[in-house]
Amino acid sequence: MNKALKTIRDIVVWLIVVLAVGMMVFTVVSVSVFDRADRSLFGYKAFTVLSDSMSKTDFDAGDLVLIKEVDPATLKEGDIISYRSRDTESFGQTITHKIRRLTTDENGSPAFITYGTTTDTDDRLPVTYDQVLGKYQGKIPNIGSFFFFLKTTPGYILCILLPFLLLILMEGIRCIRLFRKYKAEQQAELNAEKEKIAQERAETQRMMQELLQMKQQMEQNRANTEAQKESDNASGK
Repeated sequence: MNKALKTIRDIVVWLIVVLAVGMMVFTVVSVSVFDRADRSLFGYKAFTVLSDSMSKTDFDAGDLVLIKEVDPATLKEGDIISYRSRDTESFGQTITHKIRRLTTDENGSPAFITYGTTTDTDDRLPVTYDQVLGKYQGKIPNIGSFFFFLKTTPGYILCILLPFLLLILMEGIRCIRLFRKYKAEQQAELNAEKEKIAQERAETQRMMQELLQMKQQMEQNRANTEAQKESDNASGK
């Protein structure tokens, strides 16, 4: 029974360790890479979807989309791209929309007309090559929402701080139990040593008593022998 409980406890501890370390790694990676146009991981960039403008066909708000950098000249109608918006209403935001058709901007530079499939409405400004961040490769559902939650104070407390505190608490309890067990074993050894000394002392006292009795018996025998000799000598006279 104790062995089974120890095994369960070890499994729980390791699960907490894996969870806490995993959350730490995810936090570091997400802060360093997610929603960073200048950062990539294994050649991919990751952006959190902020709206449902593509939810009808491809991904929803809160999903994490994976984008791979490509040559804009290779893009075609129907491709989904992420680009840095220059629209005054969404300036600087990363938008991931589908290419409706190829076009040129007011300067004659190659560009794309993009749109969100949910509303089927074209974006207000053409997207030029220099705005393109990459081509859509896939999505991880709801990870973006989790990332946003993790960056909040409740998310940090729930997903990172609490697992570490629980791990510290469990290890503290284990250390206290080990210390108590050690003290109990130490006390048991001390009691056993005291009992052994007491037994040896009792045995010594018993042997001393026997020696005294033997001595007294020998002295009594000697006295009897001398008295017998004196009696015999007196009778001989």
